Amino acid sequence: MLRKLPLYICFVFGTFMLAQFFIPHPVSTALYKMVLDWVQIIYALSLLVGAAMLIKHHTLIASKPVAKDRQYSLIVLFGIFIMIITGLFFGRGNKTVFLWIFNNIQAPMQATMFSLLSFFVASAAYRGFRARNAQSVFLLGAAIIVMLGKVPIGDMITPYIPQSADWLLNVPSMAARRGIYIGIALGTIATSLRVILGIERTYLGGK
Repeated sequence: MLRKLPLYICFVFGTFMLAQFFIPHPVSTALYKMVLDWVQIIYALSLLVGAAMLIKHHTLIASKPVAKDRQYSLIVLFGIFIMIITGLFFGRGNKTVFLWIFNNIQAPMQATMFSLLSFFVASAAYRGFRARNAQSVFLLGAAIIVMLGKVPIGDMITPYIPQSADWLLNVPSMAARRGIYIGIALGTIATSLRVILGIERTYLGGK
């Protein structure tokens, strides 16, 4: 019974959220908003569970002197507890230790990670744009036109380059994006139906 109870709950709420979209009634709208409020509460609790599991995982690694990459787990635990302490006891006002750590340590590290991603994108673009066949030639040509069309030098060469870049982004690229979005939507619908009908049970754990 304990195994089937989550399936029943998932079926009831999944069916309700699907049906209420087609029932524009005040009662249906109020129930929908109430369910969304509960989703926010469950989401907040799941963050606490995730944080607890993260602390447990890195505590187990840090407690083993011969564990590989033990120093990284120690750094993670140190950062978590520092942010918790500063947030609870030094987190009032606009100029706090908590905000200083976030703005001067967390934000620069995030900017560094996004900056490194640009080099990976450039490397992938170089490998993908090599003219090895007809498809690569078309891809390389489109990329050159779009890049030139988005910088001032493209308009200085000829006004047709920015116009061609806009056409490439608004017609063939948009058609491809819409095809991808439709595929994502169909996959989401199929996965939702599998969860509602109890076919997909991986969220229960186990096989």
